Amino acid sequence: MATAPVAQVAAKTGLAPHRAVYDMTLERSGTGAGISALTGRMVFEIKGDACSGYEQSMRFVTETLDQRGRTTVTDQRSTFFEHADKRRFRFKTDQYRDDRLSTKTQGEALRDMAAGALKIEIKRPKTKVLNFKRRVLFPVEHSIRLLEIAHAGETLFTVDLFDGSEKGEKIYSTTAALGPKQPPGVNAGLVKAASASSLDKLAAWPVSLSFFDLGGKKRDAVPSYELSFLYFENGVSRRLYIDYGTFSMRGKLVQLQMLPVKPCDK
Repeated sequence: MATAPVAQVAAKTGLAPHRAVYDMTLERSGTGAGISALTGRMVFEIKGDACSGYEQSMRFVTETLDQRGRTTVTDQRSTFFEHADKRRFRFKTDQYRDDRLSTKTQGEALRDMAAGALKIEIKRPKTKVLNFKRRVLFPVEHSIRLLEIAHAGETLFTVDLFDGSEKGEKIYSTTAALGPKQPPGVNAGLVKAASASSLDKLAAWPVSLSFFDLGGKKRDAVPSYELSFLYFENGVSRRLYIDYGTFSMRGKLVQLQMLPVKPCDK
C-alpha cells in the first residue's frame, strides 16, 4: 500500500488497519523473576474504522527457562471489539500454559459517557457485574487520543483505561510521556523489517506508557508495568519495550502488513 494514502487514512480515522509481527527477547531478569531466558513472538492486528468500529486481536507466545532448567510456554490469545458509538467494548482472552487452557475471560463493558460511569458484565471465568464511577477510555480510543496528543505537540497524557485485563476486573490509571517528534525518514534508519517501508515517509514519536493501580495514595508510585515504543502516525509501533518490574523484554518488528481500508464517511 502506498504511503500517502496510509497517511491520509491515519489523519481521518486515527489508525490504519495493519498486522504487525514482533520477535520478543529477554532484556533483563531480576532476582525475583525466576527467569533465566525468554524468547517469544507477538502478533498484533487491528481492523475496522470509526464508522463500523474497531476489532483488535493479539497473540502473544513466550517460552521461558527458569534457573532449574525447566521451560514453560505461555500463549495468550485476545480479541477486542470497540463499537463505533464508543460506549461498548467486548473482550475475550484465552490464556494457555504448556498447551493447556488455564484461564478464559469474556465480557462486555458499557460506558455511560454523560454520567462518567462504567458497567462491566463478565461472563467468564465467573459471571459478575462490576460498576465504577469513573471516566475511562477503551484501548483503541486511547491509541487514537494518543496520536491526537502527539500531533498537538503535547508531551503528557494521563487517563484511566479499561482493556479487559486481569479477568476483566481492573481499571488502570495510565500516564503517557511523549518525546520529541521524529520526522519522516526515521523508519529507514531502523533495522529492516519485511514490508515496513510503508513507514519511511511517516513521522513518529517516542512514547513511554505507565500503568498504575487505581487507588494508589501516591501519584509517583511504582507502576504495575510500563511500555515504551516508537509510535508512527498511522498507529504502527516499533522498538517495543515491556517492563514488568522483576523482568523486561524487547520486541523487534519483523513483519508488517497494511490491511485493506474500508470507506468511512465520518
